[in-house]
Amino acid sequence: MKVLFIGGTGNISTETSLRCVQLGMDLTLLTRGNRGVTIAGANTIVGDINEKATQEILAKQHWDVVVNWIAFTAQDVERDIGLFANSTKQYVFISSASCYQKPVSNPFITESTPLANPWWLYSRDKIAGEDALVKAYRDTGFPMVIVRPSLTYDTVIPLPFGAWTHYNVIERIKSGKPIIVQGDGTSLFTITHASDFAKGFVGLLGLQPAIGHAFHITSDESLSWDQINHAVAQAVGKEPNIVHIPSDFICHIAPDYTGTLLGDKSHSVIFNNSKIKQAVPDFCATIPFNRGIKKTLDWFSEKTERQIIDAKSEQITDQIILQYQRALG
Repeated sequence: MKVLFIGGTGNISTETSLRCVQLGMDLTLLTRGNRGVTIAGANTIVGDINEKATQEILAKQHWDVVVNWIAFTAQDVERDIGLFANSTKQYVFISSASCYQKPVSNPFITESTPLANPWWLYSRDKIAGEDALVKAYRDTGFPMVIVRPSLTYDTVIPLPFGAWTHYNVIERIKSGKPIIVQGDGTSLFTITHASDFAKGFVGLLGLQPAIGHAFHITSDESLSWDQINHAVAQAVGKEPNIVHIPSDFICHIAPDYTGTLLGDKSHSVIFNNSKIKQAVPDFCATIPFNRGIKKTLDWFSEKTERQIIDAKSEQITDQIILQYQRALG
């Protein structure tokens, strides 16, 4: 199977690229070559999908599957529809589970849960991309598939504050400094390791019955945010000094957190994965968070340059905690 990944060396996609190669797929990665990640056994085209020269290279080939890991807007999707309408049998758009309406009216999120997120432009742009694909599928039969990852990690730390590509929260835990947990820490969330995500995702590639459908691919493990933060601290070998702060208070002090909190992580989310399991019967997430996060922190520990301390993030975290303590008197 001839597969093109636009991207393919990121936090989620690297494990998927490796799995494709392991399964013998003819994989080509279109990348700008900035991440320093090499996928042995994959072909590489260095270029930018927005550049005419790159588009001309792609126009000369036909693909069984095209996956765009870095499409974020309806404009990105519409560009791809024009590029690949006659040159691929399947096009996969990476959307986001943050698109689902929250709070949900049913405790279990399915692929038919309404899409709406007034808090986060990122999610609204992804919804617009989905809408463009659905219209193309209905109007012309464009062979689209939509995949909605939830919070998926491999080479990032999946916490809201001083984390992701930054190492602040780990240093705070090590030194005993307070770390923020939104709300009272009891809301549930689902965090998925990228290698588990890859099992379900690769099973969809080239699958004709998947065309026209949307799938989320997540772990079945639901943890409270207190449990998540305790698992990170346990991997560090320390006890966390947790400060619970209401999400709306956090967003009042630091509005940049509005999307990720009020639009996503302040709500309990539990996913019904029956649709992906029916489409890909072999899919099963097997890496619990307390084991997966150790792998991630080991990756950060391998090179000191990965342990980035962001001064602005640290200042904002301290400011939120100080303001909240003052508010409590």
